[in-house]
Amino acid sequence: MNILDKINQEQCKENVTEFAVGDTIKVHVKIIEGNTERIQAFTGTVIARRGSGIAESFTVRRVTYGQGVERVFKLNSPRVAKIEVIRHGKVRRAKLYYLRDKIGKAAKVKERRYN
Repeated sequence: MNILDKINQEQCKENVTEFAVGDTIKVHVKIIEGNTERIQAFTGTVIARRGSGIAESFTVRRVTYGQGVERVFKLNSPRVAKIEVIRHGKVRRAKLYYLRDKIGKAAKVKERRYN
C-alpha cells in the first residue's frame, strides 16, 4: 500500500485553498472549446465535501434566475485553476442538502464572525 499512497501524494495539489462546508467560494474552471482555452468562474455555496486524498470532491450550489444549479468539482483536478473564498459560513452540519428545499432568504447561510 505504500506505493499507492506515494502515487496519491504525488498527484495531489500542494497549494489548495482551505475552505469548509457553508463557505461561499468562487471556483475558476478551465473550459476548452475547440482550440481555445478560457477560464470560467462559478460562484456559490459549498454544500458538501466528500472523499480524501486524490479522490476528494466538493459540491457548489447557486441559484441563477430562480433555478438552482449544482456542480461537483474534483479538488485535485487540473481543470480547477483556482479557488477563492469569498465569505465563511457558520453552519452546524457536514452536508447542507436541506438548502435545496429553501427559497430566497431562507437559503442564506449566516456569516462566521471572528472577534
